Amino acid sequence: MALSADIKHDRRVANDARHLAMALAYAARPSRLLHPFGFARLQVERLFSRVPRTQFLREPEEALAIPDGLVDIGGPMTPERLMAAYRRSIFPWCHVGPVKWWAPSRRAVLFLEESRIEKNLRRLLRQGKYRVTFDTAFREVMRGCAEPRAGRYALTWISPRFMEAYAKLHKMGHAHSVEVWDDEGVLAGGLYGVACGGVFFTESQFAGKRDTSKIAFVTLNRHLQHWGYKLNDGKDMTGHLAALGMREISRTEFDRIVREHENDGRPPGRWEVDPELDVAGWKPEAEA
Repeated sequence: MALSADIKHDRRVANDARHLAMALAYAARPSRLLHPFGFARLQVERLFSRVPRTQFLREPEEALAIPDGLVDIGGPMTPERLMAAYRRSIFPWCHVGPVKWWAPSRRAVLFLEESRIEKNLRRLLRQGKYRVTFDTAFREVMRGCAEPRAGRYALTWISPRFMEAYAKLHKMGHAHSVEVWDDEGVLAGGLYGVACGGVFFTESQFAGKRDTSKIAFVTLNRHLQHWGYKLNDGKDMTGHLAALGMREISRTEFDRIVREHENDGRPPGRWEVDPELDVAGWKPEAEA
């Protein structure tokens, strides 16, 4: 037993060292070389000069330009602070060191009536090859999102502290997961995120099998529109998100939408898939 514990400890130390090395390499990219100056600036403000008016050093409109959108550094990720962040269009994200809190100048969002569903995806949905559930395997979905993507370095920001923080939000009914199961009952894909007012903040997605993350995303968005949500936030624009219908808006517009719809959406609690909703036949623009 002692040998087994030693082996596990050595593997954990090796994994931590590997993660640190890749995180430092990520931070050393030319576009990020000035970021440490911003981190240091906010650390100084927190220690000496500024007294936070709220739970964060800066309001979104006061966010740093370098790095873009930084409003605070450090502090706990309690459920109360996390929800205060989302209500102010702020989210936590970091690979190493103290947690950083962000409100970037541009936001990738999906207005639900602008959702795009490819013909191949509609065909796959109609086939019923996969079963979709909500809120039945939250931690498993987070672990799936943290796994390295094929052909990419094994670097993830979904560390154990993030898993624990969002698991608490899930228990309180604020964070939700979408699970896609294959015909053998194996988790094949999914996503998780946070519901705050009339906005859903998608944190991460994963696909163990082709297009399963898209199945999760479209199924979620069909329900969000049916439940009266305004948009799905994807944070930073990627080609994958653009293909799903996301587009960029300014921080000012995003913050306005979050505030205007703060009383929309569903109350905290567990979500369930509505079998009456036809996801494969969904015409987003018509439903709107």
